[in-house]
Amino acid sequence: MVELRVKTIKFGCGWDVAKDIFHNAVRNGLQKEGWLITDDPFRIKIGDVEMYIDLGAEQVLAAERDGEKIAVEIKSFIGASNISEFHTAIGQCFNYRVALEEQEPERVLYLAVPSGIYHAFFKLQFIQTVIQRFRLKLIVYDPVQEVIVAWKN
Repeated sequence: MVELRVKTIKFGCGWDVAKDIFHNAVRNGLQKEGWLITDDPFRIKIGDVEMYIDLGAEQVLAAERDGEKIAVEIKSFIGASNISEFHTAIGQCFNYRVALEEQEPERVLYLAVPSGIYHAFFKLQFIQTVIQRFRLKLIVYDPVQEVIVAWKN
């Protein structure tokens, strides 16, 4: 069982954003693999729309290694409905992908999911079809060991 620790941080925009153990697990896992965290959160602005490609159990980091740049949307899937959480994650990823294509086309977007959810939910046929059809890139992480288990391109 993972203990969920939440602390709230405030941005100048007045929004409260929760940071929890899943954020730190992915951040630490990326750093263990040699990634430099460059933005936490990763802020992107397209016209009049400003996004923080997310914090908390839904966290985005920007990282860089060997000239590669990524943005990572971290999801915990701790809500009541995995499919509802998946719908939210996919919608966010679509928006973030369009924004990144406009502002930083060299940065690749990944959706990070806990290993237990990956094996129990992300291997379902319909979920696999969505992932393949929309070419979603995944990072599978272990929130307890704070390591990246797999990169799914």
